Amino acid sequence: MTETVLLIGGGGREHAIARALADSEVDLYACAGNRNPGIADIATESKTLETTNPKAVVEFAESVDATLAVIGPEAPLQAGVADELEAAGIYAFGPKEDEARIETDKAFQRRFMAENDIPGCPDFETFDDMEAACDFINEYDGDLAIKPAGLTGGKGVKVIGDQVTAEEGKEYIRESDYDRIVLEERLIGEEFTIQAFVANGDVRTAPAVQDHKRAYEGDEGPNTGGMGSYSDATAALPFMTEGDYDAAVSIIEATVDALEDYRGILYGQFMLTSEGPKVIEFNARFGDPEAMNTLPVLETDFLDVLTAARDGESLPELEFAERATVCKYAVPAGYPTDPEAGAKVQIDAESADNALLYYASVDERNDGIYTTTSRSFALVGVADSISAAEELAEDALAVAGEEGLHIRHDIGTAELVQQRIDHVDELRGE
Repeated sequence: MTETVLLIGGGGREHAIARALADSEVDLYACAGNRNPGIADIATESKTLETTNPKAVVEFAESVDATLAVIGPEAPLQAGVADELEAAGIYAFGPKEDEARIETDKAFQRRFMAENDIPGCPDFETFDDMEAACDFINEYDGDLAIKPAGLTGGKGVKVIGDQVTAEEGKEYIRESDYDRIVLEERLIGEEFTIQAFVANGDVRTAPAVQDHKRAYEGDEGPNTGGMGSYSDATAALPFMTEGDYDAAVSIIEATVDALEDYRGILYGQFMLTSEGPKVIEFNARFGDPEAMNTLPVLETDFLDVLTAARDGESLPELEFAERATVCKYAVPAGYPTDPEAGAKVQIDAESADNALLYYASVDERNDGIYTTTSRSFALVGVADSISAAEELAEDALAVAGEEGLHIRHDIGTAELVQQRIDHVDELRGE
């Protein structure tokens, strides 16, 4: 039976989802607030609409007789799109609004972890009185991470002792218009992400990925939506042990056990500390860029996962190719603080050669594709080792050029990976 699948979202993550479904027995339709040319090339129809408007999404889903929906970004989840699709009789692979609070409300997230004794939760306090939060900073013995409770596109967190001083942190709190914030102990270690496919009580996990949030090489500069990421040919990353990976998976499993009827992707972002993995945050969808590391090496048919989830069956065991991946984003010059749009993209899927090209936020015109003010496109190398995958990504970036673009070339390099290994060894006293 051919399924009619509606893909909701138009970024690089959704381009990766579309490509993962391209060879399945699927009629793919897509909707997003932007037109992604990569998705449009795969989909039967790509419609521009406001994906945080559940009524508009449902109307389009019904018009194409969708039998399944996959929700990519977090904003439609927060808007209750999954709830409205289900009310219309269309199964959505993505959590309902209430379950999505595990991502969309960081104050809820921490209280949920504490109330359900989920391991890996740092010390924290939540505040709706900003002066009380500033007083807490004055009184706390140690550094703190300042987190707006709501969605900020990965750019709202400020870490005292890393990005800001305590005084700058208090100034940030006072000058921001956040209604609620979370203050939590600063975690020291190496970050990594594990994405889990979840439905019907089953949890199937993907290889670990390390994202790079900082804009500039050497992990300098402001936070971004993610400048790139890498994964290894094994489930764990080079600075991790199998035990570290298993400990993080057990935290995800405990979280799913406490979340009734959760379905979709549960993404755990962890800090590998001297005490083991601690939870930085949970997300209720694929990561971007992490989806572009995970889906290209998924050998199990993603459609089989979706249909099993919908039909109440056990999810298939996932098979991943024993291949490493390196993803590097090209973003507009000046991103994220003062991005300059309008540079012509000089690469396409054919000229990317042995790398995979994923479009994110671009403007397709009659004479070509141009950058906007958001992340533009990603190039992903897939090979037997991280270093070989990094070389493939760099070869493609050389074709793309750098006029009007900014790229973090250090992602996935042997030097940076070794720094991660050395850092964890130092934390462990090895």
